[in-house]
Amino acid sequence: MSTGLADNVKKYRRTAGLSQEGLAIAAGLSLSTVRKVEQGGHVSMDTLAILAGALSVTTSALLASEAPTSVVGPADEANRRYLAELRRALMPPIGLAASLAEPAEAEDPSAIRQGVQDGHTLYQADQYTSVARALPKLLRASEAAVSTLEGEEQQHAMIARAHALLLAGKYLTQVRQYDMAYFALAEAIRLARETGQTQLAATGIVGLGWLLLREDRFDESEQLAAQTAAEMEPRMSEATPAQLAVWGELWLRVAAAARRNNRDDVAKHARRMAKTAGGALEREHTSFPTHWSAFGPVTAEAKAIEDLALVGDARGVLRRADEGPLSAKGVKNFGRLSTNNYGRHRLDVARAHVLLGSHQDAMDELVHLRDAADVWLTHQPMARRVMTDILSTRKRTLTEEMRSMAEFLGVAG
Repeated sequence: MSTGLADNVKKYRRTAGLSQEGLAIAAGLSLSTVRKVEQGGHVSMDTLAILAGALSVTTSALLASEAPTSVVGPADEANRRYLAELRRALMPPIGLAASLAEPAEAEDPSAIRQGVQDGHTLYQADQYTSVARALPKLLRASEAAVSTLEGEEQQHAMIARAHALLLAGKYLTQVRQYDMAYFALAEAIRLARETGQTQLAATGIVGLGWLLLREDRFDESEQLAAQTAAEMEPRMSEATPAQLAVWGELWLRVAAAARRNNRDDVAKHARRMAKTAGGALEREHTSFPTHWSAFGPVTAEAKAIEDLALVGDARGVLRRADEGPLSAKGVKNFGRLSTNNYGRHRLDVARAHVLLGSHQDAMDELVHLRDAADVWLTHQPMARRVMTDILSTRKRTLTEEMRSMAEFLGVAG
């Protein structure tokens, strides 16, 4: 069945004067992959980016609006049930006079902030169920505090609520509940702006850039992050570590979006700016709540390696994966990646091993990640791609470890 995406690929291929075989050669892909996409079959966003590069267009130019395929099923119904309370707390019904939010007792803003910090610690520890259970109370208590307090105390309550919403947005983006995540992040940014918390608002924009990236909205993610980075550019001699960290993360968002959109010059410039911010920090900055993640020279290097993974440079990934800032000595001197960034980096390493036919090395990476962050791993499409590739390319009988991992990730053999 033809789709808008398929028609766009075909249109740009013909404009470039290429046959399907010619496009396959230019992109370094199989002819069957090109035929698959032009027949409306599913391919990964990474493959689309490679095709777009071969056609000298942005990845966004290939995308088209279409009716979504049905996702109704047990998993969809289960997610609605699991997140029902959080959805009610985050997005209560709104009538003509007021919202129909469930009544809640206002808490002191400092108690709300402490609750957010505890929730963020749980998030970093891969305790997603605990985060989901804590968020409804935090959201209701912070909303009640904003409604009942006045003057300076109300300002503190608004800031505390912005923090609670940022935690909700970060968690919901991770578990791929994007509409709810957007609502939470947009409201957090609004409250931070209203209370003059520019740094907090920029933190929300870093999160929104991640969300837009996950939704394949590359142009918007790049533009939002670049504009914010320009508005927040610090004076290096006076900048605090938190300011440098958020500014650097904004440039990471620019680079990631531009790279996936085949805007290589923009991506290279953004990587240089991120490296500048990381160099100015000297170590990974992880001081929550002034900064909600980790950023520094190690993160900047890991994300530069991610670019190599996106273009399929497996040898380049493995060559740099454990050297420089990412070596044991580098980590000792500069600090560690955040849990999520470390996991993503090792998935890039696993993918590189698969591309080079080293299936057991790839499995070792997956097993290590499962032991360290099993819940996080189940939310990573990259992990499923790696496992799918192992199943499809391994010529020998699968090991029991491989069968177990495939079952854990929901990948059919």
